[in-house]
Amino acid sequence: MDEQVDESPRREAGQRPNILLLCTDQQRWDALGAAGNPHIDTPHLDRLAAEGARLTQCYVQSPVCGPSRASLMTGRYPRNHGEWANGVDLPADQELFTRALADVGYDCGLVGKLHLGAAAGGRVEPRLDDGFSTFRWAHDPYVSSSQNAYHGWLEQHFPGVLARTLAQGPAAFDTLPTEAHYSHWVAEEALGFLRRERGQPFCLVANFFDPHHGFGSPPEYRARYCAETLPPPSTVPDELADKPAVWTEASRRSSAGRARGFAEHSAEEIQEIKAQYYAMVSLVDDEVGRVLDALDELGLREDTVVVFTSDHGELLGDHQMLLKGPMMFDCSVRVPLLVRWPDRVAAGTVREDLVQWIDLAPTLLEAAGLPEALPRGQGRSLLPLLVGDPSWCPRGWALSEYRDSGAPYDPPVHTTMLRHASTKLVVHHGPPATSRPRDGELYDLAADPGELTNLWRDPGSAGLRLEMLERLLDVLVATEDRSNPRLAAF
Repeated sequence: MDEQVDESPRREAGQRPNILLLCTDQQRWDALGAAGNPHIDTPHLDRLAAEGARLTQCYVQSPVCGPSRASLMTGRYPRNHGEWANGVDLPADQELFTRALADVGYDCGLVGKLHLGAAAGGRVEPRLDDGFSTFRWAHDPYVSSSQNAYHGWLEQHFPGVLARTLAQGPAAFDTLPTEAHYSHWVAEEALGFLRRERGQPFCLVANFFDPHHGFGSPPEYRARYCAETLPPPSTVPDELADKPAVWTEASRRSSAGRARGFAEHSAEEIQEIKAQYYAMVSLVDDEVGRVLDALDELGLREDTVVVFTSDHGELLGDHQMLLKGPMMFDCSVRVPLLVRWPDRVAAGTVREDLVQWIDLAPTLLEAAGLPEALPRGQGRSLLPLLVGDPSWCPRGWALSEYRDSGAPYDPPVHTTMLRHASTKLVVHHGPPATSRPRDGELYDLAADPGELTNLWRDPGSAGLRLEMLERLLDVLVATEDRSNPRLAAF
């Protein structure tokens, strides 16, 4: 049998790779077949994981969209980049990794959500010095805006559908036919970007809105799942008794009282939500598969770093709660992270080191040959970890922050999480930050990976609690913004 010859273009020494960053919204770490979930159908993402690396312990810097996405783009913690909550604009002086790439000749493009500024009520998210030469922005499928590129595409290709769907309400967008769906539009725009003739490397950031609530999907995707056979939420009947009182509030009403809570749903409704959520992930998976196939067809596979991830998770009934907010459970702040870079990252690599979302910007910049491009960045390049460099030294901890960042609570809720080794500490801040009483959570993830038993008030865990509180203080000092240079002794 004749030996097959790979005729795809190969990278030349020193050539900058293309970068394709695929990001979903609200996809928890375990909503992925490759993560060991046998109940969800994600063959294309599983293939991506098998062809590259899967980082199993990736934590975002906030459990809600805006602050988390700003951390991705700047490589900085929320209290330092300034977009501390949804509805807050990222300050114009913050440096984005895409600007650094554009400055060295990358053709940078955005498709879909960005959320680096306020976008509710039809507001147009303010543009920053982002480096994007292609800017196909649509914060979500629901809100009409003069700059919603998805709505323009929908009206062009499916005349009349936009007006009818807007009249029916937001939920109608979720169940549109696949060919008219927001997730399909993101892939269509990505394919158009990839097929352009260009003489320089590209960086495409393609942001899907699914599997964000509302919980709905095209009928053919919902038909893939039987709600009754999916596992029920991870909880125990008295779980909230040893947890901060705000979780009982959140169980009764979601989004600080603005949406139906877990307690207002029947068990059957919760299972239907899970089925719809899995269906949305499968829809994204198929669209990602189309994009990956296009890389192969265009001869771009070998020259492209592909990253797949998500901005935060979803409670999905676990801990007797839905949606998101101040919660720092793994289903809220731990996300998928897949990286494929042929010839550099070995196929089938699995890494269990604690890594953070702020690490993605320096990783991509180092891949492009720009290790010092964000002088105020706080992340670490993961390339040494991905390629098995023995000099890699694990950070060993992860930090996530919430400052009443989602739907505002009354009184405000502020939480800070530190994960160190197999222990997780969550501080629920009290006076003077808020009039709520100070409280907290402490979990031994080795013995209790589901975070069902809170050890914060356990007398036998008092020493561990104090040790973690002291470590959190040290981490907070270590992650302060001291980028302003010291010019002299005084």
